[in-house]
Amino acid sequence: MRGVSVLRVKREPHENVATVLVDPGVLGDLELALMVRDLRLWPVRTAPICVDGPRMEFQLRRRMIESHRGEWDLAAEWVPVWIGFGPSWRFGDEPLPWQAHKALWQVLDAFAVSVRFRRRLGGVRPMPVPEGVQP
Repeated sequence: MRGVSVLRVKREPHENVATVLVDPGVLGDLELALMVRDLRLWPVRTAPICVDGPRMEFQLRRRMIESHRGEWDLAAEWVPVWIGFGPSWRFGDEPLPWQAHKALWQVLDAFAVSVRFRRRLGGVRPMPVPEGVQP
């Protein structure tokens, strides 16, 4: 078609993450298990990309629990976290390899009694890496 221009919308930079509800009693153990596989855990409440972390935490927890209509009620006081992928899983602009997904689901499956999640990834603004940590 002549004279028709195509408008391309550039997607904002993002980071693939799993959103997970975690029993606070296992949060430290889960984080260590993830770190071994170069997976990063960010509590939503304190995530550096959240302007109002406590509000975001409340909204995410509520949405996740309500969407499961009673099945996840035991997680009403659990901690919402984002779990992302460290640099060893990234290859430029290429999509995450399936091995990265598999590694994440294996860790979460090992903590099945203490976590609630859907087996899919979402996107959030990129998380800054703390100073002194090599990407």
